[in-house]
Amino acid sequence: LAPRTHRARPVGRVTGRSRDRSTVGAMATSRDRPYVQFNFLVDLGTGDTDGPDAGFQEVTGLESSVDVIEYRNGNSKENAPIKLVGLNRVTDVTLRRGLLGSLSLYRWFDDVRNGGPNAMRTVTITLQNEDRTAGVMTWKLLRARPVKHISGPLNAQGTDVAIEELVLAYERLELE
Repeated sequence: LAPRTHRARPVGRVTGRSRDRSTVGAMATSRDRPYVQFNFLVDLGTGDTDGPDAGFQEVTGLESSVDVIEYRNGNSKENAPIKLVGLNRVTDVTLRRGLLGSLSLYRWFDDVRNGGPNAMRTVTITLQNEDRTAGVMTWKLLRARPVKHISGPLNAQGTDVAIEELVLAYERLELE
């Protein structure tokens, strides 16, 4: 018998169609130096990552955790509980951008609060390499919907850019 050769398996899900690594959906790319945090794309579930509506200054809250449940039988020989895997939890994600006069974020928020049937989306955040030619890691927020929309603050003597903020609740975080 000939020895079996093992091929490296890519991280993430791969479909039969080719993938454009310069856009959303790129698989994780490992290297020795850490990537910088300031080159990223956000797709709010519309497929659009270009233009001012898709440009964000900051994304925070990309966190996922698993609860631990302690359990011990009364007749256990050990005087310590065992640890079981509990529920998976994700934190809300906050997107911030300069106020552009666009109503796209507000319309999505309005759709959610009015019970719109298509209000939940898959939001994709892709970190890019330094020259912005390839996605190196992707976070997918499954079944995401806005739960808070903030405009401002506005200050007549301020020198800062007016900021728009959208807080997203979602049900599952996947990395590719």
